[in-house]
Amino acid sequence: MRGWWQDLSDLVLPAECAGCGRSRTALCARCSAALRGAGPGRVRPRPAPPGLPVVFGAAPYRNAVRAVLLAHKERGALGLARPLGVALAGAVRAGLVDGGAGGGGVRERASDGPLGPVTLVPVPSAARAVRARGHDPTRRIAYAAAAELRRAGVAARVLAVLRQRRAVADQSGLDAGQRLVNVTGALEVVGGGGGLLTGIGRIVLVDDLITTGASLAEAARAIAAATGSGKIEREGRAERDRSEVDPGMRNAVGEIMFRAAVVAASPDSFEINRN
Repeated sequence: MRGWWQDLSDLVLPAECAGCGRSRTALCARCSAALRGAGPGRVRPRPAPPGLPVVFGAAPYRNAVRAVLLAHKERGALGLARPLGVALAGAVRAGLVDGGAGGGGVRERASDGPLGPVTLVPVPSAARAVRARGHDPTRRIAYAAAAELRRAGVAARVLAVLRQRRAVADQSGLDAGQRLVNVTGALEVVGGGGGLLTGIGRIVLVDDLITTGASLAEAARAIAAATGSGKIEREGRAERDRSEVDPGMRNAVGEIMFRAAVVAASPDSFEINRN
């Protein structure tokens, strides 16, 4: 567990850039720009697990971006939560503005108008991982992203209502199919959480990283189960993979639908959307 003196030392002592190692800066301008990538874009793993919401990511998971995420998650560099939150907020906004259209980077247009209220629901880390790290990295980034969205005029908040209902194996080293089996049925919404998720505007599931999409698909399933939203609307474009779903926003009969946003994703999952 990190002590308060460790957090303080992050602020007052000379540091190295978490992305490239440049001295006397926690995050240099070049690595900060890498976190924002070429602009948030739609990401899709292949194969996509059943029930995966539409996902937008800020940057490819490589080089400086990978180093920064690992420094925050595994080495407790808590000061990186804000720039990671800025990157995540960009992915959230892109997904809400885009409305589900395919393609790479997304720019908000003046005609889009206000985005309206949005609730970020972080995918929870395993309790043992939180204890070992001394913090929940995804939740911390989610709060930073919500703060960034509020600074931009978006009414954003975080509801950390998901929890693990059973232990899961370490996902590293598992392939896509094994990861799906590992996490299916592992998440649930805390008691009373389903009510908190109704009538609140748009819901965006958030995570720091997407690999196979299994965790986000399981989070979507858990929310749908808790809110009684049994129907998940499929995407309308025939050219898209029919295993994908877009539960984004709320439809005419009031069924809860949602999107997902991440800081980083495999470079290949960005490129799929540019073909």
